[in-house]
Amino acid sequence: MTATADLLAFAAGPVNLPAAVRAAALMLLGDTLAVGAAGSTAPGADGVLAAATGWGAGAAVPILGRAVRLPAAGAAFANGYQIHCLEWDAVHEPAVVHAMSVVTAALHASCHARGGVDREDALAALVVGVEIACLLGVAATSPLRFFRPATAGLIGAALACARIAGLPSERFADVLGLAHAQCAGTMQAHVEGSLALPLQVAAAARAAVTAVDLVAAGLPGPHDALMGPFGYFPLFDAGDPTAEIATLGRHWRIPEISIKPWPSGRASHATLRAIATLGATRDDVRAIAAYVPPLVKRLVDRPIRPDMAPSYARLCLPFLTALMVIDGHIDPRRFHSETFTDPEVLRIAALLTVHQDANVDPNALIPQKHVFDWHDGRIEIEQPATLGSPASPLTAEAHAAKLALAVELAAVPIDLSDPLTLLSGTPA
Repeated sequence: MTATADLLAFAAGPVNLPAAVRAAALMLLGDTLAVGAAGSTAPGADGVLAAATGWGAGAAVPILGRAVRLPAAGAAFANGYQIHCLEWDAVHEPAVVHAMSVVTAALHASCHARGGVDREDALAALVVGVEIACLLGVAATSPLRFFRPATAGLIGAALACARIAGLPSERFADVLGLAHAQCAGTMQAHVEGSLALPLQVAAAARAAVTAVDLVAAGLPGPHDALMGPFGYFPLFDAGDPTAEIATLGRHWRIPEISIKPWPSGRASHATLRAIATLGATRDDVRAIAAYVPPLVKRLVDRPIRPDMAPSYARLCLPFLTALMVIDGHIDPRRFHSETFTDPEVLRIAALLTVHQDANVDPNALIPQKHVFDWHDGRIEIEQPATLGSPASPLTAEAHAAKLALAVELAAVPIDLSDPLTLLSGTPA
């Protein structure tokens, strides 16, 4: 069998989830649904909802954190946007892919559009989709050019939805081909800090749903979508996934996914943790030097601007540094013009300098080192792992606090006590 055939066999076949994998999936699902609900009040969310309201027909799918239902394609789009728009969604750091985001939005729409599906089938589909999204990112050897949640995430999401749709295994190649045909989303939106970034997640979730609908309607897709001359790896990322695909169902990647404690780009979190660890205040700090891998400098070392959009500010390390020093936490409700022009915010933001270290891995976010010029000396903090990663997990109390804030931010209350019911549309 080819590597593509092996991937499709995993996508369509039975899975036996180890207890630790199942627990990780449920925890990450609750986290993803929570940040999606929080995103219901984020900038741009009302416009996205308005645009998506007229798309498609059929059974109505609930929108996270809202008393609104839309047809499946529109719901996948709206929920995909909400899940990523606060930069609070979980990420597989070695793969540099928010693997839960597109898969959850698309699968949630597919399950509810069918009036609810078996809960364990929904969970198995979620894990399969996330595993595929992660392996595509891990197999990449090139720097980010395309936004992997919108490429790898789309392919994982489409194959997850194909399981729920009950398509025969021989049609999964068509789903892969039509998902690949709709892959899009570059890092230009990240460079500019544009709302186009979560819109790329939204479009990928919608594309995953429509790829399965097209195949169910009898349309074929190209079959060499991974390694063909214009397949996924020659086009979007350099790499050979053969070795990674061979580990599917044996090496589970979903427990490797990191939860974000703060609603900001993941590349900012090591700096924010160093500040929080010290309990740094505006009276303590004279200067902060961050020594980071090239990818981190590229992603979040950007100047603070008085007219910046909230989407830009979530990726602006000097601003985030100032907010953490002043407030001791990161609250999305602080991302507005009054904060961006606050003289004290600007003063503290200017204390940070970011230096590229000698790391040669183009996809590395860690390790990092931070040097603080303190009121009574110098302090260095080395971080081999970022807070929220499997090597440095959040405490139960810290994760509960994150979920509580997310629920508080939602437009309408959301009950997170049974995330599998929210995903599958079927009560326990």
